[in-house]
Amino acid sequence: MKTPILFGLALILSTIIHAQKKNAAFNIHIKKTTETITIDGKGDEETWKYAEPANDFFMVLPMDDRKATQPSEVKMAYDDRQLYLLATFYKTPGNTYVVESLRRDFSFGGNDNFLLFMDPFNNQTTGFTFGANAYGAQWDGTMFNGGSVDLNWDSKWVSEVQVYEDKWVVEMAIPFKSIRYEKGVDKWGINFSRLDLSTNEKSSWTPISRQFPTSSLAFSGTLDWDNPPPNQGLNYSLIPYVLGTVGNSTIEDVTYKDELKVGGDVKLGLSSSLNLDLTLNPDFSQVDVDRQVANLTRFELFFPERRQFFLENADLFSSFGYETIRPFFSRRIGLGVPIIAGARVSGNLNKNLRLGLMDMQTDKVDEIGLPSQNFAVLSLQQKVFSRSNIGLMFVNKESLDYNALIDEQKTEFTRFNRNLGLEYNLASSDNKYTGKLFMLKSFGPDESYNGIAQGANLTYSSRQWNWRVQQEYVSDNFVSEVGFVPRNNYINFNGSLGYLFLPASDKVVSHGPKFFGQYYFNPNLQSTDYVSVLGYEVNFLDRSSLSLDVFNEYVQLLAPFDPTNTDQEELATGTRHHWNGAYLQYQSKPKSLFTYQLVSRLGRYFSGGYRTNLNAQLGYRFQPYVSLAATLSYNNLDLPGPWYTTDFWLVGSEADITFTNKLFWSTLFQYNEQSKNFSLNSRFQWRYAPASDLFLVYNSSEQLSPLEGKVWSLTLKLTYWFNR
Repeated sequence: MKTPILFGLALILSTIIHAQKKNAAFNIHIKKTTETITIDGKGDEETWKYAEPANDFFMVLPMDDRKATQPSEVKMAYDDRQLYLLATFYKTPGNTYVVESLRRDFSFGGNDNFLLFMDPFNNQTTGFTFGANAYGAQWDGTMFNGGSVDLNWDSKWVSEVQVYEDKWVVEMAIPFKSIRYEKGVDKWGINFSRLDLSTNEKSSWTPISRQFPTSSLAFSGTLDWDNPPPNQGLNYSLIPYVLGTVGNSTIEDVTYKDELKVGGDVKLGLSSSLNLDLTLNPDFSQVDVDRQVANLTRFELFFPERRQFFLENADLFSSFGYETIRPFFSRRIGLGVPIIAGARVSGNLNKNLRLGLMDMQTDKVDEIGLPSQNFAVLSLQQKVFSRSNIGLMFVNKESLDYNALIDEQKTEFTRFNRNLGLEYNLASSDNKYTGKLFMLKSFGPDESYNGIAQGANLTYSSRQWNWRVQQEYVSDNFVSEVGFVPRNNYINFNGSLGYLFLPASDKVVSHGPKFFGQYYFNPNLQSTDYVSVLGYEVNFLDRSSLSLDVFNEYVQLLAPFDPTNTDQEELATGTRHHWNGAYLQYQSKPKSLFTYQLVSRLGRYFSGGYRTNLNAQLGYRFQPYVSLAATLSYNNLDLPGPWYTTDFWLVGSEADITFTNKLFWSTLFQYNEQSKNFSLNSRFQWRYAPASDLFLVYNSSEQLSPLEGKVWSLTLKLTYWFNR
């Protein structure tokens, strides 16, 4: 495959658009304190009287050409152990606070909140984020790709919030041992963001164009230290756990046994910016369950990683390639298979070079003949130009004692599978141009494993215009057993184009047309399927939105397919299907106690039939303690024989009770008529110390007729974070 000339120009663009940091003139100085600071949200220590304030915030939304109307002020200090922050957010008296719950890692758009974005390496690419909503719920995550945030990461830190009639105040203490930074560096990238839903105003300490999130590190200011942050010294954490589980199964071929289990993790700072993680006999029973979806596609669905061990610096391992061409997908490891142990080294070797090295060992499963397997991953990322980088990845999956398997098992399980990849990620200094160019090669025991995958894209974003062009190719013999590549043997071109009008209106913030197209071909450039979508969207001042899309879709089946995905008769390979339809979507304003999102799909479907799809997401909160949510999805498929009419519901209902910001109880019920499954997950969590938890988790999954049976379990788990 030859990459289009357009994408080769991405390399030239990065050299042309190599400029000084955009908001380099925005500085806040931080000084060391000898005073003991009590984290109570009051800020009455002498330190805060003399700390330099960051104030006079800029409005980002609804319009980015003026100062914020709601005043904000942030101050920072530090001592030998911790970084401190005090932030005060004034509001118009009488305006109510909007808070969904006290749950950690809240939804940004549904809460009055404050967020801190730190770029300790000042590379405008990676960092950490901490924050709180107006009632004290915490937010923390890692940052990658210049502004993306992974909220699955948790660290050990404390905060408190005080609420008044005309303001709310948050105070934080973040241990230096909870973050990574380069020794001896006295300038960090920094920015502060505020969302005030009473005025529908998003603001930032530094000016940021409205098309970019406030997390964009390209627009961060500078945190100037009076002396470089202290050396972390010996930095390690021990996170042991103990759990007990009871359960039972009445499903055929599924057994369940009671168990008592002990294991844990170790975190060791190899340097102030490089970390070693070890795990022994890990358990992830307390992790959030996946949200079920109705699947009417021909391909495997992607579900995100939620397990803590895989999350710090996760982008080094998980962001290589595209969402549908991933050489490494950590959920391939240890789901349904016991993990014996694992080790991972990740972080920065210096300001510009990042390293990720992981090795995981799984146990054998005698019941299915699965051998013990080893998974090893190497990832390197070298920064080039102002914000771009070059990445290298190697993934190896090896079956141990493979020769001891019988011939039937050797056919089912591969002796080894390897992927080697190189990619270039473009990010211009002003963030308007981003892109990617990558190549992957797979290796295996014979030629049927030795294929390639390749892709390239370029994206442009301005206040009113946005466009993207993308190309990808996956050969028939490209195999990535530890990755996520749901489709092989194709060439794909896709792209989008949009324009926003910015009216002088007190009701509408923006509106405009948009286009998206995706076109698949076989390696001989013969069309196999495509979809073209033309739409119009309207964004209102109260943060509600409305959009209407019409689409034209064509599919030539490359394999037999049941259009209902309910194990009925399949359409034949090679049959062609063409239809049109429309989508209508409305998202309500987030500051209402009752919120909702409605999406409908009307139009034709396979074999000349019709598909009607109605989706609703409903929420109601008794803020800040109780949040109720429901997801409803209805599909009606009106097809000729032998399918005739097929309809099914997907129903999800969740109650989230947050007694305090350390005591939570959530219950999720899901009913999927398509897969004939009823499931219940109820989880009680007490964060009795920072990053230390007691969990009580009940899980139940019931198969409905004709696959009747039920499996349930009750788990009590205790974790504690020892820190030095």
